[in-house]
Amino acid sequence: MRLLITFAALFLSVVLLQLGAGGVAPLDAISGAALGFSKSAIGLMGSAHFFGFFIGCWWAPRLMGDVGHSRAFAAFVAAGTISILAHMLVITPLAWSLMRMASGLCVAGCYTIIEAWMQSKVTNETRGRAMGVYRAVDITGSLGAQLIIGVLTPGSYVSYNLLALLLCAALFPLTLTKAEPPETPEAPRLRPALAWARSPLASVGVVVSGVTGAAFRMVGPMYGQEVGFASNQIALYLAAYVVGGAVAQYPVGWAADKYDRRAVLIWLSVLSILTCGAAILLADQGPVANYLTIAAFGFATMPIYSVSTAHAHDYATPIERVELSAAMMFLYAVGAIASPYLASVLIEGFGSGAMFVMIAVAHVLLVIFGLVRMRARPAPEVRTVYSYEPRTSFQIGRLMGWLRDRK
Repeated sequence: MRLLITFAALFLSVVLLQLGAGGVAPLDAISGAALGFSKSAIGLMGSAHFFGFFIGCWWAPRLMGDVGHSRAFAAFVAAGTISILAHMLVITPLAWSLMRMASGLCVAGCYTIIEAWMQSKVTNETRGRAMGVYRAVDITGSLGAQLIIGVLTPGSYVSYNLLALLLCAALFPLTLTKAEPPETPEAPRLRPALAWARSPLASVGVVVSGVTGAAFRMVGPMYGQEVGFASNQIALYLAAYVVGGAVAQYPVGWAADKYDRRAVLIWLSVLSILTCGAAILLADQGPVANYLTIAAFGFATMPIYSVSTAHAHDYATPIERVELSAAMMFLYAVGAIASPYLASVLIEGFGSGAMFVMIAVAHVLLVIFGLVRMRARPAPEVRTVYSYEPRTSFQIGRLMGWLRDRK
């Protein structure tokens, strides 16, 4: 309880950040369709979000060093709030893509500051509990962000105004806390080649994870509309994906610590391919069948990033952990930037099921590459402890480092 009180301001900011900025993606997809945007234009907005996210991850540590944590946090929240409010002032796909870039910048910047603040306050005795609560809060906020679109009217100023109010409210907990701001952490060097050098399979795994998660989160609402869901059904559909991924963390973590992580990664991809096929075949079987299918899809796909990063860290030294985590985030962003636009173009040209075909093909390639890598070298004798790793900022490696090295 004492730990929860200590970080209450940070955790409340996370929830409000997720509800405000996180709710923009599904609302934009539904609103764009209602306003006559093409499917490719809606996908471009999703790609723009992740491009802004990557810029925010890189820029935030430097801005913290220049103006401090609280002022940097306020600047990122202001950028996100302005981008949300401007949606109904300039209604064009290009303008909305630029606004989504700003919201991605906001999310990455705010998470970087929150995680840097947490890093400075936790000790080795409290780190495990702090990270457990943080992950639960992050997943809860993400779930709420998917559900909130069920009560919002597409293409409405009021809807965007509500999200802007929630995001703006994220300023209060962190900027008004009496806790002293921490020392500014040194920004990790970005060395994508380090990830490939430690584990080619893990590198491909996080790229595929980016392709999968970004395509579904950004284009999933469009898919829901294509199969005839109402807004509240789309909200439940997206929420089922998050719930499936959350449920997967314990059993997949147990398997990843007990068995060869490459085999776990391959079997998760096989299950991903099967659930993609099921999603296509059961698309016209009603909401419940689709909810169950997409929950299984989330169960199979969401842990792939964490299993991949855990496998990469098995080959890394403690001094490399922060930079390796940043490199894995970079590779995730590479897949995430490309996939929403590609998925939307495929849906526009070949129908709703094309998104799941694209994702299935990515996982087929991961399975093949995984089998090749299993023949290339044996599994490591000493392994790090598996832990669910949020895809939030380059600073997450600092928080996770001690957890990986515990025995």
